[in-house]
Amino acid sequence: MIYYIKLLIIILVISLVTKHSLAQQTTYSIESFISDIKQYHPIAKQADILVKKASAEILSTKGSFDPLIEIDALQKTFDGKNYYQYSSPEIKIPTNLPLDFKAGIETNDGLYLNPEYSKGKSSYVGVEIALAKGFMIDKRRAALKQAQIFYSQSEQEKRIIINNLLFEAYNDYWQWTGAYKQFKIYSKFLENSNTRLRLIKLGFTNGDRSEMDTIEAYNQVQNYQLLETEALMKLKSSEYQLSTYLWNNQEKPYLLPENYVPDTLLFFNQTSSLLPIDYFLMQSDSKNPLIKSYESKIEALNIEKRLKFQNLLPYFTVKANVLSKGYYEPKKLDGAYFDKNYKWGFDFKMPLLFREGRGEYNKAKLKIKEANLELAYKRVQIENKIKYYHTESILLNQQLNKIQSIYSNSQLLLKNEELKFAQGESTLFLINSRENKILEVAQKQIELIVKYKKANYAVNWIAGLL
Repeated sequence: MIYYIKLLIIILVISLVTKHSLAQQTTYSIESFISDIKQYHPIAKQADILVKKASAEILSTKGSFDPLIEIDALQKTFDGKNYYQYSSPEIKIPTNLPLDFKAGIETNDGLYLNPEYSKGKSSYVGVEIALAKGFMIDKRRAALKQAQIFYSQSEQEKRIIINNLLFEAYNDYWQWTGAYKQFKIYSKFLENSNTRLRLIKLGFTNGDRSEMDTIEAYNQVQNYQLLETEALMKLKSSEYQLSTYLWNNQEKPYLLPENYVPDTLLFFNQTSSLLPIDYFLMQSDSKNPLIKSYESKIEALNIEKRLKFQNLLPYFTVKANVLSKGYYEPKKLDGAYFDKNYKWGFDFKMPLLFREGRGEYNKAKLKIKEANLELAYKRVQIENKIKYYHTESILLNQQLNKIQSIYSNSQLLLKNEELKFAQGESTLFLINSRENKILEVAQKQIELIVKYKKANYAVNWIAGLL
């Protein structure tokens, strides 16, 4: 029963391998893979939306500075008498300063007109100026500045999202490449062992080889078949994992095509020189989006602190209008005209203890202190991780150089053993042992390359440079 199960597995593996190898292969480079992610991946598109929403928020806050037209109209007629009729259209123009401009026209008439109102048509232009609270900054100016800061912060948040996404994508691509290369190595050794088995069977038929050699060769073939099946399962798993990054321009996911193969040449080019650690530390300090996001947060909190400080000042606003009979005529303006045609006043409010203002201002200062401590801690974390991944990359590169030497020497030992076997001075058991050692070293080499590439990308990722 076990024999038939093994036979079924072997047939399944052969059919899968044949289907996989017969398809016209296309190298799916790391550059094409990353380019597809940046263009079509939903997370990348969501990051773009984050920036667009921040841009819309700026537009929304600018609405506080839009000119405003107001019309106040009132009329009363009773028992056939025109008691009063008021009409007062006005335009207000807010500015990015502690003053607003306004201009309007008044039309007042009626038998019982309020004596405060000027009968007939009149016009005015005026200003409203905050001289204490609201002079340096007010809610609308603070909201606009914070919206502009949040826009910059949203761009940094976008970079953080893309940086994290690409780091995972790079790792999964090289994991796929490693699984593919490991499968190809097992397939090659399986092919060689099948060739050896046929030759030994022929030698056994001719009386040159013993039955034990045939059994030994067959065991090696079965061992490689099992290893190849396991490698194929890992390869398929890595292909499905890679497919999670693949989306088309219609925002629909698709599976990695069967004929796509990774760039194995670039995979083994692992000895590229790593930039000095000072470069990554300097780049992180000036460009890391995570640090920049914290700095934007602190900048926004400083705006909030300035606004809260205004609550420690009294409310003192001066209003002044220049009046005119009929429609306003600027050519009439002179000193004498101002003395005779004006309206002015002021509003003054001041709490006696300022407890609310002091509490809000202290809270704003504490928020800034808290954010600065978070930033300092995050800087140390990032710096230490850069040092760790940079050191790990250097050490892994050293290990790769050593294992490459071991792999080359193991191949020489295998060739020598095969030569001795052909001359009758060795055994098939020793040849199989040499092959198993090479496979073990090759597997370790692939694992180290994947780790090395991950460490390389991790240095750039933690510095915010992907």
